[in-house]
Amino acid sequence: MKSNPSVNVVILNFNTIHILEECLPQVLAVCKLPGVSVTVVDNASTDGSADWVAISYPEVNLIRLPKNNGYAGGYNESLQHLTEDYFLLLNSDAVLDENWLQPLLTCANKHPNFGAAQPHILDYFNRDKFEYAGAAGGFLDTYSYPFCRGRIFGNVENNNQQYQDEIPIFWASGAALFIKKEAWQHANGLDEAFFAHMEEIDLCWRLQLLGYTIYSVPNSMAYHMGGATLANQSPRKTFLNFRNNLLLMYKNLHPAVRESLIFKRKILDGLAAVFFALKFQFNLIPEIIKAHREFEKIKAQFIQSANPKLLEELTGTVNESLVFGYFIRNKKTWNSWFKKSN
Repeated sequence: MKSNPSVNVVILNFNTIHILEECLPQVLAVCKLPGVSVTVVDNASTDGSADWVAISYPEVNLIRLPKNNGYAGGYNESLQHLTEDYFLLLNSDAVLDENWLQPLLTCANKHPNFGAAQPHILDYFNRDKFEYAGAAGGFLDTYSYPFCRGRIFGNVENNNQQYQDEIPIFWASGAALFIKKEAWQHANGLDEAFFAHMEEIDLCWRLQLLGYTIYSVPNSMAYHMGGATLANQSPRKTFLNFRNNLLLMYKNLHPAVRESLIFKRKILDGLAAVFFALKFQFNLIPEIIKAHREFEKIKAQFIQSANPKLLEELTGTVNESLVFGYFIRNKKTWNSWFKKSN
């Protein structure tokens, strides 16, 4: 590792001018560090946000894309033109703690297999509470349901310093994803077919298959508004999450278990539809049906990962059903699942 590695904080924007007005100055204030630069990638916004960045902060590297390429395409297109040693992919509705950088670089320096990392992600409006999108690091259960230390399904924990150990995880949140350029290039970036949601989990899964490790770094912190760009319970987000989780499984699961696990997952998704009905969220049920139909329609276009492994062979997986544990056994926090950090 270089003695003074370079880092580019890359913020993807699409029609979030009011969020940028609040968050970008805070990010710039904590990025006045040697070797650190800030780039705003604009996904063909129509709200004047790109012009606002250009006029208000001419020191920021602004990349204007000709169309909205989504989260995956926006980062893929822009990062190929950047030369820094590390990238921090940061949501436009997120800011960083003043001491965000050094813990991430220290983690990268001491682990030869380092590929990516995630700072602890806390609620922008209540900074004693973890935030839904990442919390203290991401994991998968036996049916590829993603969850976090500090957030299982909709239950988000307060941050009482209970997860202060730096540990390997399965996935790092795309809200604040710190990644080595070499690992990004080796994995060929994000899969643009996902467009948005769970593409970072797919990337981290592929990184593990390539021999890299992803870490949760507690002494680095980001603060995320959450749902500012797309509401957590929006129909569009529901569709993308259900479709993309099936695509994630189809691409990366070992062939010996792929079909059986996807079949079981479809049954669980049906139970999720019942759950939405009981909560009177009837508008979300058609999105699950549409997601399954879309998955069947496009899955053949996906290249399955080379050298796949069983989930239990990978770091950050739990050989249990999250649904059963959460809804039947009432295990709603990380520490109710594990006596010690995993």
